[in-house]
Amino acid sequence: MPIDRPMTSSLRLLAEHRCFGGRQRFLEHDSREIGLPMRFSVFLPPAADAGAKLPALMYLAGLTCNEETFMVKTGAQRIAAELGIALIAPDTSPRRDAESLPGAKDSWDFGIGAGFYLDATEAPWRRYFRMESYLVDELLPLVAESLPIDQGKVGLFGHSMGGHGALTLALRHPGRFKSLSALAPICAPTQCPWGQKAFAGYLGPDTGQWAEHDAAALMRSQRAAPYPAGILVDQGLADPFLAEQLHPDLLQAACDAVGQPLQLRRHEGYDHGYYFIQSFIQDHLRHHAAVLAA
Repeated sequence: MPIDRPMTSSLRLLAEHRCFGGRQRFLEHDSREIGLPMRFSVFLPPAADAGAKLPALMYLAGLTCNEETFMVKTGAQRIAAELGIALIAPDTSPRRDAESLPGAKDSWDFGIGAGFYLDATEAPWRRYFRMESYLVDELLPLVAESLPIDQGKVGLFGHSMGGHGALTLALRHPGRFKSLSALAPICAPTQCPWGQKAFAGYLGPDTGQWAEHDAAALMRSQRAAPYPAGILVDQGLADPFLAEQLHPDLLQAACDAVGQPLQLRRHEGYDHGYYFIQSFIQDHLRHHAAVLAA
């Protein structure tokens, strides 16, 4: 479909910018899953002008980020334009009315800006915090319907909490995402303070439910390698959260146990922030492009 096809009635175009020959868009819609307006950003490469449906990558951001963070800080549009891949970056959490929930503004590690990419079952969070259903059942179909994106060729990646989200959503929804990678992901949230606090708040005390959103645990439950073309993970060794929060070694062990190819690259001197992401984002886009083209 042409890139200038009118927005569907449910989508509102907030801003558009020319970028590396393509178009960077920021959009909003009224979400049925969340019950609030939700924002996301999309980069459409120059190839979109031809009207063909394109492969796409959905990027899930980390704590405190929103739909602008990845697009503004990484410069990934340059490589996406070259590869002919669309980029989708949703907000990390519901906002607006959700900001009035008890503790939302005071608890940065599972409040506003930290949806953890799951559907909350506990009050008061369950009213709005349905990020898993929102992304998989609502946003992906919406962008495929409204934009020149091939829903059968979508890859998933993310950073930190978003790396957790990428790994868990890909494992929880077989076949929905064709390629997978992560940067400094929370690999075993049931075994780190960030995950334990978020899961207790969102899911309650039943740790069995927690394990259903733990990438290492989900990987160990696989009967065969879910991504035989391989998963790429980059981790900085100067990351201040590495030892206490991220645990990539547990993901490596889980992948080894089920025969899942994992390229876990450890980088001396790199920390947890977007300078680290900028340094390796090209590798991730090329990893996805190769798998999506197969």
